[in-house]
Amino acid sequence: MPEQARARINWTNTLFIGTAHVLAVVGIAYCIWGPLSPWSVALGVLWFVLCGLGITGGYHRLFAHRTYRASAPVRLFYLLFGAASVQNSALEWSADHRRHHTYTDKKGDPYSVLDGFWWAHLGWVLRDSKKVDVPVMDLEKDPLVIWQDRYYVPIAIFMAAVLPALLGLIWGDVWGALLVAGFLRLVVQWHATFSINSFTHRFGSRPYDRESTARDSWWTAIITFGEGYHNYHHRFPLDYRNGLRWFQFDPTKWFVWSLSCLGLTSELKRTTPDRIVAARAWATEVKQAQRLGIPLAELRERVSARGQIAGS
Repeated sequence: MPEQARARINWTNTLFIGTAHVLAVVGIAYCIWGPLSPWSVALGVLWFVLCGLGITGGYHRLFAHRTYRASAPVRLFYLLFGAASVQNSALEWSADHRRHHTYTDKKGDPYSVLDGFWWAHLGWVLRDSKKVDVPVMDLEKDPLVIWQDRYYVPIAIFMAAVLPALLGLIWGDVWGALLVAGFLRLVVQWHATFSINSFTHRFGSRPYDRESTARDSWWTAIITFGEGYHNYHHRFPLDYRNGLRWFQFDPTKWFVWSLSCLGLTSELKRTTPDRIVAARAWATEVKQAQRLGIPLAELRERVSARGQIAGS
């Protein structure tokens, strides 16, 4: 059992997550046997998309990695729908994610897959494990981020449950809107987001970095709006894109780029092509060395002797 898994159970998270799963099952039953309005289903899909962008475009690529700059209305959108995803405030979420990147696959990684698939997927949320401090001073200077962090609980309750129920009043299906757009959507979104911590650190390809557990996975990219190209992301975390190629499904990238055309986002960071080519070449070298049983240190000496910089 990993050291973190022996930490004290976080009963608030455990009871809430358990209750949400029960209500999600009730939502499925309502979809099958209840007087479900198609408008409630449409609201659930809409909320899934908006909340997903709140996490991928906002919490992840903007706040955690600062891969671009965004205007106040865009940041507010991210903070409201990010709260509706009920994954903690942007400040806390970003701190956890920066820990993950700083200590990937090492002690200090809050959701390392090396501590177990279940731990990386959800177990870490259910425990009060010890965390290493990482700087978030840049986020603490943003008044909108501080506002959301201070009032996170009421904002999350309103955006995730109250507002969908109020919208359900319009077409006379409050329970359908609450159960489907509220809890069923929330639980599906949790597992979609958490699949990046678990599935994409266990299954997929590693074309850019063979030394990390992070992998590229096209199917997780579909359910997370582009976050599944995780090997590329871990190799180049400051790139606003995760899906590098035109055919890779990354609607978050397209969304951020579209906002830049409207002047709502700016300073979109991109990795230079020569660094990408070098990373792929080094990953190929490492893959061949691993197949032949050549130690990584020896491979680095060989590459250095050829006048190349490994992984540059």
